[in-house]
Amino acid sequence: MTPERPREEDAIPEYYDVGDVEDALVDPSASPLSGSGQLYAALDLGTNSCRMLIARPRGSQFQVIDSFSKTVQLGTGLEASGRLSRGSMIRTIQALRICQKKLEKYRVKRMRLVATEACRRAKNSRDFLRQVRKESGIQLEIIGPEEEARLAVISCAPLVNVTTEQLLIVDIGGGSTELVWIDLTGVEPADRPRAIMRLHAGFSPVGAGQARVVDWISVPLGVATLKDQFSDVEDDAARFALMSWFFEENLASFAPYNLDNARDGFQIIGTSGTVTTVAASFLGLKRYDRAKVDGLRMSSDQIDTVIREYLALGPEGRRTDPRIGRDRHSLIMSGAAILQALMRVWPTDRLSVADRGLREGLLYAQMSADGVLTDGPYE
Repeated sequence: MTPERPREEDAIPEYYDVGDVEDALVDPSASPLSGSGQLYAALDLGTNSCRMLIARPRGSQFQVIDSFSKTVQLGTGLEASGRLSRGSMIRTIQALRICQKKLEKYRVKRMRLVATEACRRAKNSRDFLRQVRKESGIQLEIIGPEEEARLAVISCAPLVNVTTEQLLIVDIGGGSTELVWIDLTGVEPADRPRAIMRLHAGFSPVGAGQARVVDWISVPLGVATLKDQFSDVEDDAARFALMSWFFEENLASFAPYNLDNARDGFQIIGTSGTVTTVAASFLGLKRYDRAKVDGLRMSSDQIDTVIREYLALGPEGRRTDPRIGRDRHSLIMSGAAILQALMRVWPTDRLSVADRGLREGLLYAQMSADGVLTDGPYE
């Protein structure tokens, strides 16, 4: 089956304009400090990565001016000790110093700089945040699972099809995985993407014609933490199977778990490095191309084919596979185990791949609060 891009009548314009934001400025010929509108920043410090975007409002969208992404492995050893290790904190602070220099370079005044699961769980996270502020100048805030889920949801709004009635958004992180089930049957089709955007204010609907969050869950298992739990299993295939079934067991309390989703109006949106890597592998991309990956629609069978290829490659084959990348090869099977469990529970030919997430949600929420996104379809 050929992978499918969103149909023209389903596609919603992106609310930012960027190719591969990790490689270059959107418009290198323009001065980032000129033009209308102040700059905004969003930083996401997760269990595995430190990532930041700097952007300016542009109509109903935003334009990415600069970006940063670094694998810092902040959660290394956290599962066993309950603490952030000295080495992981040093790596992270080095990355955050680069972020601070970028914030100073662009004179950014409006920003949200957040930390997620690793800092939520670590016993020494408060000491770490004080050290970060002292040594890098960055002041991080730890956000809760619900806010993390909300921000991931609104970042995916442009990928919601107007025909979607039941929507599952999945954000596979380094230390946790957030799932949000949204009922859109009470929303007019043309208004469904905009209704998702309005969820930045909270998961409790207000009034008629609103998106209704049926249930949401934050599973304390991501690509790094799940891998750590099964690191003592030497057999590659056995470890993968155990990880996948273990993750599925942790979904049992999720309300729509047994819902029959074999209906035309069901859509899953997956946002994470795991999902985009699987999509890039399916397309055979030796160099990542966001324009080809973001919004790609895949079926359960296509995803399963890629995962079987990963297993056949083995650890050494995955390490050298250019489609996976050197920063992802050690974590791709734990992420694939999570993705396979989701596809086993909710098989679909309508999984939309989202190369967007917490940073984009943070930017949208700030700009929306300031009222600087205008003349567009989102409120």
